[in-house]
Amino acid sequence: MAQLHFQLQHTDKDSSARAGMITTDHGTIQTPIFMPVGTAGSVKAVTQAQLENEVKAQIILGNTYHLYLRPGLEVLEKAGGLHQFNQWKHPVLTDSGGFQVFSLAGTRKIKEEGVTFASHIDGSKHLFTPERVMDIQRSIGGDIIMAFDECPPGGSEYEYARKSLDLTHRWLDRCFTQFNQTPDKYGYTQNLFPIVQGATYKDLRKESCEYVSEKNAPGNAIGGLSVGEPEDKMYEICDWCCQHLPKEKPRYLMGVGTPWNILECIGMGIDMFDCVMPTRNGRNAMLFTTEGVINIDNKKWEFDYSPIDAGLPNPMSHLYSKAYLRHLFKSGELLALTIASVHNLAFYLWLVGEARKQIIAGTYNAWKNQMIVKLKNRL
Repeated sequence: MAQLHFQLQHTDKDSSARAGMITTDHGTIQTPIFMPVGTAGSVKAVTQAQLENEVKAQIILGNTYHLYLRPGLEVLEKAGGLHQFNQWKHPVLTDSGGFQVFSLAGTRKIKEEGVTFASHIDGSKHLFTPERVMDIQRSIGGDIIMAFDECPPGGSEYEYARKSLDLTHRWLDRCFTQFNQTPDKYGYTQNLFPIVQGATYKDLRKESCEYVSEKNAPGNAIGGLSVGEPEDKMYEICDWCCQHLPKEKPRYLMGVGTPWNILECIGMGIDMFDCVMPTRNGRNAMLFTTEGVINIDNKKWEFDYSPIDAGLPNPMSHLYSKAYLRHLFKSGELLALTIASVHNLAFYLWLVGEARKQIIAGTYNAWKNQMIVKLKNRL
């Protein structure tokens, strides 16, 4: 049992992009890394074997809010935690549920104690406090667990963002107090990451970075971006936060985003990413490829028997043709969702893997600028 360790291995000479290694009790993670989202203990339409062998995922996410509601803590604890329950033997990160509570704007009530909300499943009432969220994540058993925060909307007024940040910091103190006085539940070390908030206000973000840094946690996260603010503002705030977070700790940008978002933010010094986009878009027939974006529903692919993406090393993207995948979507076949999801996730993992190679080679910035133009192509 050992606390998460981050080794910074290389920094790009023309940007702030970094290549590193995160070591946890469930294995190592090469950064920069993309983490597939397994909200309810499952990455939608993808098996754990496919995640490991096709996608080459090194770490996946579980979500506190959803796992707390279903299957519930008793089921998870009796199984021995999420790793045993879903048979994923590599690192797991659990989101605190703060963003899900944020999305329940119609039913939630925020107060000093915590947040009351109604379940999206049956309407039952629940209370999440910082202490309760720490205990829930201990029961789920993630290697990395997230602090409970309030996520203000992208266009929040300064006064609201100020009050929200103060509340998030008070909750953060309570998270650490509870975390530090409760033991790891399953015989391996869990690691608490605090979250920087502050909406789009640089003074608030700087204050939050400083507050978070004082906790000397194993890693730090940047939250509250990609929640409605313009893309250029997201980049500006991400870059600003990276300038004020410690270089020796991994930086996790939560919920971002498109392939080009990821490449830009790697260039600013972000190490870890997650987003539902590759699986959600895949289930809706949008594919990210090494040559650009494909809507596989389009008639133009009806007689295209070329591989889904010959530029990717994973077998599924080579085995099936665009025409066949389009046929599966048009026929409502469930296999379409698996092929598209595996392909998109494999693309994302390939992309961050290539970024790592370019950082180590010292050529990241030039490669990134060329790649982004290609990735934005609509084929």
